[in-house]
Amino acid sequence: MDSSKPRYEFVERMTPTPWGRVFSRHTHDARNPRADVILVPGMIISSSYMIPLSLELAAYCPVHMIDFPGYGRSEKPSRTLNIIELAEVLHVWMRANQLEKASLVANSFGCQIAAEFAVRYPEAVNRLVLQGPTVDPEARNVITQAIRLKRNSWRETKPVGMISAHDYRSAGVSRVLKTIHMVMHDRIETKLPLIRAKTLVVRGSLDTVVPQRWAERATELLPHAELCVIEGAAHTLNYSEPAKFAQAIRGFLELDPRPSREISTSAWPSSHPMSEVHRE
Repeated sequence: MDSSKPRYEFVERMTPTPWGRVFSRHTHDARNPRADVILVPGMIISSSYMIPLSLELAAYCPVHMIDFPGYGRSEKPSRTLNIIELAEVLHVWMRANQLEKASLVANSFGCQIAAEFAVRYPEAVNRLVLQGPTVDPEARNVITQAIRLKRNSWRETKPVGMISAHDYRSAGVSRVLKTIHMVMHDRIETKLPLIRAKTLVVRGSLDTVVPQRWAERATELLPHAELCVIEGAAHTLNYSEPAKFAQAIRGFLELDPRPSREISTSAWPSSHPMSEVHRE
């Protein structure tokens, strides 16, 4: 590995909450220590697929990644938490980690959690990035969504399948099915008009899960929003196109345009050689 490439430390934590201990990763090497950004993962998947994006943002702001209870490396409560409870988990976890306010960057189902959170805890949200927000109200059907996801997987430059398969097995069949049911029945379109935070809706031009029509409607429903379309990208921008995604959102998040040191992410893939892990 090229020793000249910058390295960023991940601090791993287990935070006690009423729903069990919550696992998270944090970076702190940044010019602006107060511009906290929380990466909110999608359906059933853990925060590990957010690592490529976190490496792109690490030079500009502290980045925090959370595994919600029942998923990833967090403890598994006896039942599957609903959307309201997941938003409450995020709020409790933020306070426990001394994060009074942060910007949320969410992918897919994570956008549904982030929207619920922004409505319930507006004082805790700086800015909001909804990348590939689900579920398109005109396609609220499991079979339709499965077909869209399959088509999207063919368009991802870096498929997330291996991580997804591991995280689905970890969650267990019952929790996976209950989570899918929750995703399908949550109506994000009723919450978007209630969000006060400035919001950026981001869509990959090749995303079959979130068609342009729905991305435009979601943006129109939000009181203070704009739409950004990233050409040549699909649904999981944080993993497959992290450099393009980070470049698109840095200005909106008001991050310092000058990194604390030059960064390059050409070397990751699976082992993330640009990062080191410290556990607390």
